[in-house]
Amino acid sequence: MADIQNLEKIASQVRRDIVRMVHAQNSGHPGGSLGCTDFLTALYFDIMEVDSKKFEMDGKEEDVFFLSNGHISPLWYSILARKGYFNIEELGTFRTINSRLQGHPTTKEGLPGIRIASGSLGQGLSAACGTALSKKLNKDNKLVFSLHGDGELQEGQIWEAALFATQHKIDNIIATVDYNGQQIDGAVDSVMTLGNLRAKWESFGWEVLEMNGNVMSDVIDTINKAKTLTGKGKPIVILMKTEMGMGVDFMMGSHKWHGIAPNDEQLESALSQLEETLGDY
Repeated sequence: MADIQNLEKIASQVRRDIVRMVHAQNSGHPGGSLGCTDFLTALYFDIMEVDSKKFEMDGKEEDVFFLSNGHISPLWYSILARKGYFNIEELGTFRTINSRLQGHPTTKEGLPGIRIASGSLGQGLSAACGTALSKKLNKDNKLVFSLHGDGELQEGQIWEAALFATQHKIDNIIATVDYNGQQIDGAVDSVMTLGNLRAKWESFGWEVLEMNGNVMSDVIDTINKAKTLTGKGKPIVILMKTEMGMGVDFMMGSHKWHGIAPNDEQLESALSQLEETLGDY
């Protein structure tokens, strides 16, 4: 059974990491990172079967995760470091010259935990489907997880991959959409509305679940439910409602914090709202 209180403590520390990393270089994407923190904390510290000390690019016999909306890299880097993929102190090199922690994840520098470069939106579901199909062909019963932004669903490649997954009965994949309703230029509905997203995914042949991505118990319960639906002939997608900037009051709910960093005063305010539970890097 998941230790919800412990997961929430990890999430609080991860949120501290995020705002400090982005502030240090006056560059990055805090809004979506903060909104998706509970989800990725649950995934890495409770749900997925992975061994951070034995990372291999092929991902054989372990669960695999792909971050498609790569701009929320501060979140992923913090999670990977806190999970033990690399030293926590390396978080201090975020977005610096020659750092492995670039603004968007890359494989060139060989960072443990990362299997594809991401940041060009729309590509992650294709990679996830290919990996999931490979696992099926190799009779590897572990799962593939992916995370996507709702604005990212405006990319056509997402829907090509969705059709592919249904056609090939890729039923060992659990994709999640961060449905916060915001993107860099404003509200998703103002930029290019997605319509009835549940009906859309269902019409593409996917099993659809919904959850509150900022309630840890709901995240755990919903992903575990999704796992029970694998192996039944249909790919699975979770529509995850989140609040952009979750945990920092002046960032919450506004697209303006999609891609700007807090100043010194704002950082102090943000950190005062986020409990230090594991020790800052």
